[in-house]
Amino acid sequence: MSKTILELMAEANAMVPSISPQELTSIMGQDDVLVVDVRDAPELIGTGKVQGALNISRGMLEFRADETLKSHHMAFSKDKTIVLYCASGGRSALCGKALLDLGYQDVRNLGGFQGWVEAGGAIDKL
Repeated sequence: MSKTILELMAEANAMVPSISPQELTSIMGQDDVLVVDVRDAPELIGTGKVQGALNISRGMLEFRADETLKSHHMAFSKDKTIVLYCASGGRSALCGKALLDLGYQDVRNLGGFQGWVEAGGAIDKL
């Protein structure tokens, strides 16, 4: 039976715990934490990104996170806490589920970038 995107997002949100901006601030900069912005690159223009975040679009995430592929990005490790965010939290939830499916154990969803900005989180301007 087919599912709607809202059903898929609800499943992903049930599987991927959220993390608040305050919680992220308390662990940022630790070697075992990777923050990933899954928005498409043009979305970052003018808004910037969470300070220190790696930008890998949703469409490329699994290819960069899979350690068995040549396209694997060395920042990804299954020993790290992976914190994902996007514009509103939907894509980051879906990405979180994909990482769990790849065997990552500690994946969190920050939600939308604007929530980070409103909480006073540090950003890197592009």
